[in-house]
Amino acid sequence: MNNKRDFKTYNILLPIWMLIFLPTWLWLVLIPANYLIDRIVLRWSLGDTPDKGLFCRKHTWKICLAGFVSDFIGALIMFAVFMASAVSESGSSANAFLEKIAYGVGFNPFGSVAGFLAVTLSVAAAGVAIYLLDRRILTRAGLDAAQAKKSAMRLALITAPYLYYFPSEILYSSGI
Repeated sequence: MNNKRDFKTYNILLPIWMLIFLPTWLWLVLIPANYLIDRIVLRWSLGDTPDKGLFCRKHTWKICLAGFVSDFIGALIMFAVFMASAVSESGSSANAFLEKIAYGVGFNPFGSVAGFLAVTLSVAAAGVAIYLLDRRILTRAGLDAAQAKKSAMRLALITAPYLYYFPSEILYSSGI
């Protein structure tokens, strides 16, 4: 009697930006690093504001949290684009186009114009969210509207999730 069972194994390759959805030990490095970057950019963006050290100590954690929320928004957009090809009708011309975009979003944004544009849309959406949330936080913290706008703009431009452009296929093709 032969009791061999047929089974298949699947290799799961994840785009690096999907790590935002998975709590891992990397968060122990990413959270303090993001906090430090946000603190440096906030301090720089405040210019000659009196007591900017105290202001930064008091409000950087809110800026950092807003940054993570914004990055998550951008990642959700990329995830939706990435998964769109899975729900489209297989074999259709729309599916072929969506698969090209999904590959660009998931593994190499520089592999196609459509994939690059989708990633750019996600980075821009996250940047806009950073700007809007940070401007609100800074205004409520007591900065005048002009200073809050200037600081929020600098934070959005410098801390947008540019890592989304990292071609994950490099990790998989090098055997890491």
